[in-house]
Amino acid sequence: MPKMKSHKGAAKRFKKTGSGKIKRAKAFKSHILTKKSSKTKRNLRQSALVSDTQEKSIKKMLPYL
Repeated sequence: MPKMKSHKGAAKRFKKTGSGKIKRAKAFKSHILTKKSSKTKRNLRQSALVSDTQEKSIKKMLPYL
């Protein structure tokens, strides 16, 4: 049986943590940053965890993660 393919868009966006959870970057950090406060932009730099409801579908997209 051939190897499964990873979803390349998802592979670029998600990483696995040591405990097995999936880490993601926060949205709204790409443009229109002048009207956002420094506090908001600073908080958007930090990574977040994928919610439990979406974790199953992301793991299906990334079989070798």
